[in-house]
Amino acid sequence: MDKDVEERFGIVAEGGVRLDRALVALFPDLSRARLQDLIREGQVRRGDGTSLRDPASKVGAGVQLALTVPQPKAAEPAAEAVDLPIVYEDDDLIVIDKPAGLVVHPAPGHESGTLVNALIAHCGASLSGIGGVRRPGIVHRLDKDTSGLIVVAKNDAAHQGLTSQFADHGRTGPLERAYMAVVWGLPQPRTGTIRANLARSRYHREKIAVVSDEAGRHAVTHYAVAETYPEATLVRCQLETGRTHQIRVHLAHRGHPLLGDSVYGGAFRTKAARLKPAARDALAALGRQALHAEMLGFSHPRTRQTLRFESRLPPDLTELVTALRSEAESPARL
Repeated sequence: MDKDVEERFGIVAEGGVRLDRALVALFPDLSRARLQDLIREGQVRRGDGTSLRDPASKVGAGVQLALTVPQPKAAEPAAEAVDLPIVYEDDDLIVIDKPAGLVVHPAPGHESGTLVNALIAHCGASLSGIGGVRRPGIVHRLDKDTSGLIVVAKNDAAHQGLTSQFADHGRTGPLERAYMAVVWGLPQPRTGTIRANLARSRYHREKIAVVSDEAGRHAVTHYAVAETYPEATLVRCQLETGRTHQIRVHLAHRGHPLLGDSVYGGAFRTKAARLKPAARDALAALGRQALHAEMLGFSHPRTRQTLRFESRLPPDLTELVTALRSEAESPARL
C-alpha cells in the first residue's frame, strides 16, 4: 500500500441516505466538508470498485464503501513565530484572545502575519489534515480590527464538532457569544433584539447591507445598554446568529454605528468633535471600530464539557471607555 494514503472500509447501516452523510457515520473523525472533497476527487468506491463522485447520491443499506484518504499535504500558509495570547489549549482546540489588527486567515493583501500562520508555528505536528492540508480549523472569524476571543480546532474531529455548534447557533447547545461595543447615541429601547436579514451590498462589495425578509441570511442580535455617556453608549451584544459584520451592520441600521467604524459609521465622523479632548484623543488613538468579543462559551467537541471564557476590554478600548466615563461625570454642557 502507498504509505502516502490510508485505505478505510465500512458498510452502510442505514439505507436511503446521502453518500456524504453515510461516510460521516462510518468515519466520524473526518469532517463532512473533508469527505465531500474526497468524494469529488474520486476517492470513494463501492465494493465492486465503482467510483462514487456525487456527495448527494443515495446509498442503500449493506453497501460496502472504500475510502482512500491521502496524507495531509504540507501547510499552504507558512509557519510564522508570533506571540499568541492563549487563553486555553488542549489536544483538540485552542482559544485565543485575538488582539486588534491581527487577520485571522491569509487572504489577498494579508498572505502572512495572520493568526493561521502563527498557529501553524505554535502547534507544529499536532495539527491534523483539515481539508487535506495541515492547518488549523477556522470555525468562526473576527474582523481584523475586532479584538477578543476566538476558538480554533486542531484536528478534524474537533473541527466538525465545533462547526456543527456554530451552525446550530446555540439553539440546542451551550454555544454563547457576547461582544462589548461602544456606539453613538443611546439605543431605544435600552434592551432589545434586532432582527434584520443581511446580504452583500449590491453597490459596495466590501459592505454588508440589511435586506428584505425574503432575501439574504437570517440574522438576530440581542443587545443591552451597559453604560451611558453624553454622546455614546457601551452596549453588550449577544449573537443568536453569526453573520459577517452582523453587530456593526445591525447597530448602524438602528442609527447607532460603532465609534471608530469607518465602513458603517462614516456619516458620524463629525460627532467626534462633540467629545471632550480626552475622549476625542482616545477615539483617534483607537483607530478601529469599538468592538470586543468578550465572552465565548461552547461544548468541548470531545469531552462534551461546557467551556466558557471571558476577556476584559483591551487597553485601547479601556482608555476610550474611561475617557467617556469622565465626560459623564463632568458638569453638563450649557
